[in-house]
Amino acid sequence: MVRDGFSGTGVVRDGFSGTGVARDAVSGAGGVVGTVEAGRVAGVGPEASRVGGARRSPGRRGAADPVKALMHRHRELCQRAVDPLEIAAGLEAHGVTDRTAARFRHRDVFSLAEEMYARVARDGEPTPPPAEAGPPGRSARWAVLALLPGALCAAAVSGLRLTDGQPRLAVAAAGALAVALGLRAALRHGPLSAPNRTTTSIRTSTCWLLAYALLGDGLLSAGLDGGPDGFWPPATASVLALALACAPAAWCARLFAVRARRRLTASRGLEEFAASVQPLVFGVFGLFLCAMAALLALCGAALGEPAAYAGAGSLGALLLLARLLTVHGFGHAPAVVLGAAGVAEGAALATVFAGRLPGCSFLATPVETLVAAWGPGAVPAVVCGTAALVLLIHATRTLTRASAHATTSGATP
Repeated sequence: MVRDGFSGTGVVRDGFSGTGVARDAVSGAGGVVGTVEAGRVAGVGPEASRVGGARRSPGRRGAADPVKALMHRHRELCQRAVDPLEIAAGLEAHGVTDRTAARFRHRDVFSLAEEMYARVARDGEPTPPPAEAGPPGRSARWAVLALLPGALCAAAVSGLRLTDGQPRLAVAAAGALAVALGLRAALRHGPLSAPNRTTTSIRTSTCWLLAYALLGDGLLSAGLDGGPDGFWPPATASVLALALACAPAAWCARLFAVRARRRLTASRGLEEFAASVQPLVFGVFGLFLCAMAALLALCGAALGEPAAYAGAGSLGALLLLARLLTVHGFGHAPAVVLGAAGVAEGAALATVFAGRLPGCSFLATPVETLVAAWGPGAVPAVVCGTAALVLLIHATRTLTRASAHATTSGATP
């Protein structure tokens, strides 16, 4: 480390990393202060700098430029960014805050990102062109795909009600396959498409939760009554409502992505952006819950079944939050929470049947008490409702970050 005093104005520190040189200095004449923390964010350590084992001489030190050092460390981010907002989001993801930006003589991360973006173009470094708008029919395509799972599920339910015996089993198998393919198409295009492939754990947990929504309540009731004796009726109204809810989920995801992107453009600080997006998270979530309740009421009336508002509604809310987080690059928490919810529902069923073993009746007591008070739908309501609350709290902390909205599929036209 080389330290030179300039008339008591401060200390200059230079350091070398494996990728380049970051310089930070104190100028007594101009009053420009480059701090150690700015150098640390730019990748500069306080260790002594040597080239070939020789200490640098004071005469070879150039003008201090900590912003250039920061650009050098985040060179790939600066080169691929199509606007300053992506640089701001990337800096925030790497731990740069508004307070840190002040060390670079900028009022916030957005101002620092604007300088970095402008300097990339000024220095002649290649900058990717802005993304072109999609074809006119792109929005119509994902909107149609979002309706596909509900349409296929409605066709499958109609087939089940018109058939019996072996043909009914064939229709059920074909319908399940068709709905799965339709759901896959809806999740691979448009606002619900994730930047990375959905993990196997998320797919497995989602399939189990949907299967429980279709058959779980009937099996639980039959198990508590000493059965099951034969096949129990499936909750087709709940599953049909969940399939139809794919469309409002897509529109809610798009609404959230577009509005959040606009607020990111208008915000001048990370805290300001987080404060403006948090009500948007709750607003979109509440809007989906209203749509889910309406679909449950509609499907229950059309099929002549009681609407499972608590159980299916909480599952729909859980799946929406999990998908929103996954779309914006936060897939770990949804995988854990969905897996925990699936295990909890499986454990509830297992305890009911395990309670029949000699001396193990106490295992079924919690589930029996809950079902006696609120019905079999209370189990998925409690499990999925608790899981949705956990993800909602997590979403208010993660989806309010600028880095969550750097590039999202939901913002596509």
